[in-house]
Amino acid sequence: MATRTRRPERRENPLTRERIVGAAVELLDAAGEGGLTFRALTERLATGPGAIYWHVANKGELLDAATDAVVTAALATAPTGPTGPTQSPQEEIHAVALGLFDAIDEHPWLATQLATQFSRCPAQSVAPRIFESIGRQVSALGVPAGSRFTATSALMHYILGAAGQNAANGRVLGPSADRSAFLDAASEAWKELDPEEYPFTRAVADELREHDDREQFLAGITLILTGITLRIT
Repeated sequence: MATRTRRPERRENPLTRERIVGAAVELLDAAGEGGLTFRALTERLATGPGAIYWHVANKGELLDAATDAVVTAALATAPTGPTGPTQSPQEEIHAVALGLFDAIDEHPWLATQLATQFSRCPAQSVAPRIFESIGRQVSALGVPAGSRFTATSALMHYILGAAGQNAANGRVLGPSADRSAFLDAASEAWKELDPEEYPFTRAVADELREHDDREQFLAGITLILTGITLRIT
């Protein structure tokens, strides 16, 4: 009697680089860079380390891939032109900035990885991609060739710096912190400062209590864009 060779069962979710990177992002979000180990990754993906090393060579490559994936998603703003709603260059820059702000806020490890990539190898794909997204809109504003690099750099440094600081503040306070109570206490502390040494800080103490982080961030973008626009008119 002839016997049939049993075919191996097909995996419903075959291991791919995309799945590995997605799992790495989840581990980074949960426990930071220290929580991203190949042991934790193999447990999460229910596979062996050899299968993972087939797709990524080491932790450094995995961190770069996770950073690239998150930034790519953050920069996927609404289409413009014939296939979608048209936005002004200022609106496009606000959209890019807010996408990065929210990504860094959602993924606290991202700011550190961006800074590491920029200092180690600014030619890696993530840095030029962010610079290009902002620079195209700076060009569309009519900024002359000799000033585009400076204008784009100013925007990029503000976006990443302010977003990174916001994320750092969140890490210090922790997820269970009461933001309103913290700002109330900080505002009252500012009001108690010496009036001769800190007249301005005392004067804006109530604004500290009432400010919204995202609105303040976007207001900074508007200030920079206003300055750029004034210089070219």
